[in-house]
Amino acid sequence: MSDWKVICRIDDIPVLGARRVARPAGVDVAVFRNAENEVFALLDRCPHKGGPLSQGIVFGTSVACPLHNWAIGLDDGCAKSPDEGCTPKFAVKVEDGVVHLDAAELATHAIDLERPVAGPKPFAVLSVLPLE
Repeated sequence: MSDWKVICRIDDIPVLGARRVARPAGVDVAVFRNAENEVFALLDRCPHKGGPLSQGIVFGTSVACPLHNWAIGLDDGCAKSPDEGCTPKFAVKVEDGVVHLDAAELATHAIDLERPVAGPKPFAVLSVLPLE
């Protein structure tokens, strides 16, 4: 039997929007709400370039990544064709207007993945040879 952790009230998540759930290790979790008041939870990281899905636009049962507009399924975490790749999903339960996530999943699921880092990639330092 799952141990459920209270996250927020469903009304705390904007319609067609998301909220982030911070975790002590790994990437945060994004909790989404669509127009039909369905709630979904995915790792807050696009499988393409690591964009923050919580900042994307929700439409139907998908979210558009804010970086490159990939459509990611909220129900399975997978990119819609022709794009490929998936981000981990999390179990969600809504009871009496309160959103819960599986506590064991929050503590262990996909914690080995690194948070995306903003800014330019580090460059290699080359040794400069004296000109002859």
